[in-house]
Amino acid sequence: MTESTAARKPRRSAGSKAAGTTGTKAAGTTGAKAGTGKRTTRTTGTTRTAARKGTEPELVQLLTPEGERVEDAAHAEYASYVAGITPEELRGLYRDMVLTRRFDAEATALQRQGELGLWASLLGQEAAQIGSGRATREDDYVFPTYREHGVAWCRGVDPTNLLGMFRGVNHGGWDPNSNNFHLYTIVIGSQALHATGYAMGVAKDGADSGVIAYFGDGASSQGDVSEAFNFAAVYNAPVVFFCQNNQWAISESNEKQTRVPLYQRAQGFGFPGVRVDGNDVLASLAVTRWALDRARRGEGPALIEAFTYRMGAHTTSDDPSRYRHDDERAAWEAKDPILRLRRFLESAHHTDEGFFAELEAESEALGKRVREVVRAMPDPDRFAIFENVYADGHALVDEERAQFAAYQASFADAEGV
Repeated sequence: MTESTAARKPRRSAGSKAAGTTGTKAAGTTGAKAGTGKRTTRTTGTTRTAARKGTEPELVQLLTPEGERVEDAAHAEYASYVAGITPEELRGLYRDMVLTRRFDAEATALQRQGELGLWASLLGQEAAQIGSGRATREDDYVFPTYREHGVAWCRGVDPTNLLGMFRGVNHGGWDPNSNNFHLYTIVIGSQALHATGYAMGVAKDGADSGVIAYFGDGASSQGDVSEAFNFAAVYNAPVVFFCQNNQWAISESNEKQTRVPLYQRAQGFGFPGVRVDGNDVLASLAVTRWALDRARRGEGPALIEAFTYRMGAHTTSDDPSRYRHDDERAAWEAKDPILRLRRFLESAHHTDEGFFAELEAESEALGKRVREVVRAMPDPDRFAIFENVYADGHALVDEERAQFAAYQASFADAEGV
């Protein structure tokens, strides 16, 4: 059981009205598959005001793929959460995304070289993770899946610690209570229940911290997630459900997962849901700040659907070319979250070539450190998988261990021939 480390501060009444609604209209342009409506836009300098028509799902967007700031009265409440953001903070968000992507690329390469057993890439989802991760406070608690490498970065977890589990030498490599960042969860959807229970404990403690649970669009089909929604709503738990809708649950598309936009499911449980452009780091930051603030005020849960795209494979054991087309990926490449923020930084004159050069050097240094640390890790104990399965041992496990030992010995026999 994870012990609560939330600060002991009084909470406001749970009866206060929830801020925001699920009825906000769409801003800017996105690649949303759902809906058939068209939008027209008018561009003035680096700011664009969107005129919306049709029936596309509502989407919060503050930065277009072209790197232009969006002004939209319908989303003024969310925009207010990043209204005072400084050029230094914007450069920090850019740095976070670049270094997270570099770390992810190194991990993928290490798996291909046989140094890791498996890797789940976050390529394309950097804005959703960095934006939401930077919205958390130190005393908030995070429950990730197995792909939240960017959120781990924001919470101060050494990226090399993430790799021990994928190499098979540990079950996580970090103390969850040191960073209020739980161990990676492999079982699909179960962390939503863990987060809800923890949030209920936070409320009983009288703390004003928030809890955030990450999961994917595929996990939204799990019963655990629906149960978490129901418990969180009934007990007014201070939890934010952050769904990264990257369009594909391994090889199953959204169309085979749900008949309605995922954020609308929150309405049936009695709390607000918001769809945000998950490739827009400013919008992801703003909406998550809004959701966590209302949770800390005692206004209950919220669901954020970050509409994004998994650019790579589900994991390194997957081949996405078997179930999706290259033109789909190409369309999403045009909405790359890192390029989007770079365009804005450059157009607003918030940075220069020196910044990018220094960041490139830092990125190279990070890649080198990751390679060195992983290659220095010990090889995993091949027989450790059989330990601690049962407290007092089990005949079937003993039999499986003996079979595996004989299998391993066969390689030594072959080498000796």
